[in-house]
Amino acid sequence: MVDSEARRTPRRSDARRNRDMLIAAAREIYAERGVDASLDEIARRADVGNATLYRHFRDRADLIETVFHDALVPILDMGREIRDHPDAWHGLTAYLDRIFALLAVDRGAGDLLTTTIQGVPTLDVLREENHRTLEILLRRGREQRTVRADLTIEDLLFLLAALGRAASAAPANWRRHLALLLDGLRPATARPLPVPTLRPEQFDAALHGLGTAPQTPRRREPHPGPSTSENPTS
Repeated sequence: MVDSEARRTPRRSDARRNRDMLIAAAREIYAERGVDASLDEIARRADVGNATLYRHFRDRADLIETVFHDALVPILDMGREIRDHPDAWHGLTAYLDRIFALLAVDRGAGDLLTTTIQGVPTLDVLREENHRTLEILLRRGREQRTVRADLTIEDLLFLLAALGRAASAAPANWRRHLALLLDGLRPATARPLPVPTLRPEQFDAALHGLGTAPQTPRRREPHPGPSTSENPTS
């Protein structure tokens, strides 16, 4: 008679393999097409059924968190470290260079860093820490007179969101475009700006127009339920 633990072990192995295949498929598809790719397509590429996907990941946000956690944490750590750099301009340029290098090679990461998809814990923390990092670097840059005095955090965040979209669309040219943006932040060539900075509600509306507005949590895609052909422990 076969021991019950022996029967469970192959099933656990199959489940681990299916999970790994789903993560690998999601990573490939998100890098190619962004995080709006359908969960059905991810399941097909992993060669598993939708029911198997939902047994491993409760929703889209859970899968995104798993796929991108390792890529986002180093940016989070760098942001916290770079705040104490004695040269605020050098800290700002190094930080942005790191972020855009990731956006250029991974469209999915670009989606995450230029949108506000809800329910991804690592991304939620990164948004807050990114805002804090940029505020600190801007303040210190103004004190050191390496950043123009009239630049606001809203100005910078909107410019970066726009450039993030451009980096995903033209990955070979992001360094040129980032250099042009950074030159506009310097005080040496600053000229009076023609209109005031965006107010918070205007900023949100501008992001919406750019296609990077906060998104309400997505409705869960229809769960087909396990088919008779699928192992219920997959």
